[in-house]
Amino acid sequence: MLSWSLALLASASTAQAAFFQPFPDCTKAPLSNNQVCNSTLSPPERAAALVAALTTEEKLANLISNAKGAPRIGLPAYNWWSEALHGVAYAPGTQFQKGDGEFNSSTSFPMPLLMAAGFNDDLTERIGAVIGLESRAFGNGRWSGLDYWTPNVNPFKDPRWGRGSETPGEDILRIKRYAESMIRGLEGPVPEKERQVVATCKHYAGNDFEDWNGATRHNFNAKISLQDLAEYYMMPFQQCARDSKVGSIMCAYNAVNGVPSCASPYLLNTVLRDHWKWTEHNNYITSDCEAVLDVSENHKYAKSNAEGTAMTFEAGMDSSCEYESSSDIPGAWDQGLLKIETVDRALKRLYEGIIRVGYFDGKKSRYSSIGWKDVNKPESQRLALQSAVEGIVMTKNDGTLPLKLKKTSKLAMIGFWADDGKKLSGGYSGTPAFTHTPAYAARRLGYTVSVAPGPVLETTSANDTWTQKALDAAKASDYILYFGGLDTSAAGETKDRMNLNWPQAQLALIEKLTSLGKPFVMIQMGDQVDDTPVLKLKGVNSILWANWPGQDGGEAVMQLLAGVAAPAGRLPVTQYPTNYTEEVPMTEMSLRPSATNPGRTYRWYPTPILPFGFGLHYTTFKPSAPADKSFPKTFKIKDLLARCSAQFPDTCPFPSLPVEVKNTGKATSDYVVLAFLSGEYGPKPYPIKTLASYARLSGLKPGKKVETKLKWNLGSLARHDENGNTVLYPGTYTVTIDEPTLTSFKFKLEGEATVLDKWPAP
Repeated sequence: MLSWSLALLASASTAQAAFFQPFPDCTKAPLSNNQVCNSTLSPPERAAALVAALTTEEKLANLISNAKGAPRIGLPAYNWWSEALHGVAYAPGTQFQKGDGEFNSSTSFPMPLLMAAGFNDDLTERIGAVIGLESRAFGNGRWSGLDYWTPNVNPFKDPRWGRGSETPGEDILRIKRYAESMIRGLEGPVPEKERQVVATCKHYAGNDFEDWNGATRHNFNAKISLQDLAEYYMMPFQQCARDSKVGSIMCAYNAVNGVPSCASPYLLNTVLRDHWKWTEHNNYITSDCEAVLDVSENHKYAKSNAEGTAMTFEAGMDSSCEYESSSDIPGAWDQGLLKIETVDRALKRLYEGIIRVGYFDGKKSRYSSIGWKDVNKPESQRLALQSAVEGIVMTKNDGTLPLKLKKTSKLAMIGFWADDGKKLSGGYSGTPAFTHTPAYAARRLGYTVSVAPGPVLETTSANDTWTQKALDAAKASDYILYFGGLDTSAAGETKDRMNLNWPQAQLALIEKLTSLGKPFVMIQMGDQVDDTPVLKLKGVNSILWANWPGQDGGEAVMQLLAGVAAPAGRLPVTQYPTNYTEEVPMTEMSLRPSATNPGRTYRWYPTPILPFGFGLHYTTFKPSAPADKSFPKTFKIKDLLARCSAQFPDTCPFPSLPVEVKNTGKATSDYVVLAFLSGEYGPKPYPIKTLASYARLSGLKPGKKVETKLKWNLGSLARHDENGNTVLYPGTYTVTIDEPTLTSFKFKLEGEATVLDKWPAP
């Protein structure tokens, strides 16, 4: 979707009374006479009553994101487009109060990629609950709607993608568990009764680049095998729809195997609604913005916008997200292409969705009383700081960290984000109450800080000036802290990277600074690039990867540098070498290695610079494999299935995996237990390994030993065949713990290969 400029939207929301129309008032005529106000009826019955009361003209005017309502019957206009990727954010349906006021800010958490690096599902759910609470407060205050288009669950398979940091990373299990936790936090504890807000999983499906070598997300046809589709690109949406029953799904710009996503009966009905049983609450599908126009304009799949518009609604889409007029609903109707049954079906789904958030229920809604007074700002701020601390990953350390700081220590903080709060948040952001930079945090702790700017991307005429200021600051300090990396936040949604190189202007400055021979620590932001130059440079003593750490990112960095907290984050993506971009185009969707593809993600790519799951600590850990008595060496497939009574067999639990972890070092630290599976079972080629389970252990003191039981299910062990079926195969399975491996063991599955889920054919 369109990446909305903070400055642009801030200027658009300057009017103090710029909040939206009040919720409908069911105590007043004429709406009070409509059965939509009868809370004793079921949500489908109430939605049907509302739709029945609309004229044809009114119906057509409410099939778009900026729905016009129906003043004639007391139905106000409603904008379905609100955003909350990592906190309530600007959008056409979300505005912030100007100046002082309750709704002039929202909590800005780290970008999802950094949140995911913490591998803490409980924390993700608590963050989701904070975002959901603030979102509902904004909605009740009429500064937003109640439908939020988040989370982004597209797998981050290619490091060049401009929107990769919006996602939880490249691994399907990590994405699924992030999505499950975030949706539960956003929608509330009892979504089957009433949702706090409606969450939306996007972008369905195969969406993972913006604009690359002449191909754009608006005209791209993603050619994906059934195996890769079922195993990778669709699996996060299975979690959203089938398992979490999320309130909404957004269909993507791109086509999948020749059919535009928003016009694909296979994607929207065969798989989403029928195979995944996503029909229980008449959940709705919105288009990405302008995706309907793409059907005819860019994909050339329809002869006109009117025809393409009809195709999308007939295929199962329920709302067109519009900028000006990116669909032609009136034309589709006038030409007889759009059926009244289809229009009514879409509107019933849409209005049932907001009935289920209490939109028509006034004070009867369980969430109606939520206001800004209910937002626990200290708790929100604590979670924002905790998530940044937990997600930051240490990728290099020769013992320099933690710094041996004294009150008299002098710190040179050099680089483009050392003291620039605007660099902390990343894309799809609102206005945070504050942004605490590293320089701010260091000054608050009483250290003497010298700040010098630095280059961002390219060499400019200012480099000589920057270099001299940086050298002057470094010479006068005890420690050199360099804040650099690849800042792509300005390009973000509309542009992908063409290479994975470190910016040369930054490398030149780093080499001059390290030549001074002082302790040098790099705090790297942005997405992954090839860190080979700085990993090899001896003068770079330590590296922390901080992505976009949110409103308290500076405080998080200083806690880690000073040893107040210990790093335990793990990379949620593979770090590829620079030449990877020459080996495979972004438009190549296949995952498995071939003569023209070196393989994608850690499951298939064998020679990363830094692997998925990598992360250093201030201490050492020793995990132990389970003893025979606590975890059998052999399991029979028929016995596992005999104990399985779930509707979807892949969700049936596999015996929990006991792992004992001892802190064998000298510092207290968290530890993320990563359990990978590998082995020669199922279809070839075999993946290098696959993440099967994980858990974050908190506050392990030196010498302390803790046992955890990792949860997984039959789907964790299964593979997908060429037809997309989920199959449990017999064979010898090897479990490896940590990255790199610290311990391993084997177990066997015996019996016949069994299909756990039969994938529907197109």
